Amino acid sequence: MAWEFSNDTPIYMQIMDIIKCKIISGEYKPSDRIDAVRILATEAAVNPNTMQKALLELEKEGLLNTNRTKGRYVTDDAQIISNLKEKMVIERWEKLIAELSNLGLEKIEIEIFIKKKLDELCAD
Repeated sequence: MAWEFSNDTPIYMQIMDIIKCKIISGEYKPSDRIDAVRILATEAAVNPNTMQKALLELEKEGLLNTNRTKGRYVTDDAQIISNLKEKMVIERWEKLIAELSNLGLEKIEIEIFIKKKLDELCAD
């Protein structure tokens, strides 16, 4: 997997977001073991300290658990994952709506456009 980073947000936060997306998409399933820090850091082409910081923050959020002898695992708490999914969807919707509003679209225009696109996507 290619890890792509931008310059507008700290890399550890972008790593957190990538891992969160992997969790809510099911790529990382509940109770899955996460690769070691050095392996992930090599994959992402980042300093291991940066990867460690991201993983520690994900632990603080309850998304990862550490077993001292066996490594890190994705939480098996379905409610935590569900809450994360809802939060990330809302954040993305709010950002999209703000961007569309900045383009000058009114609420009704946004609704019509989104409905049209959903209908097109669901027709496939």
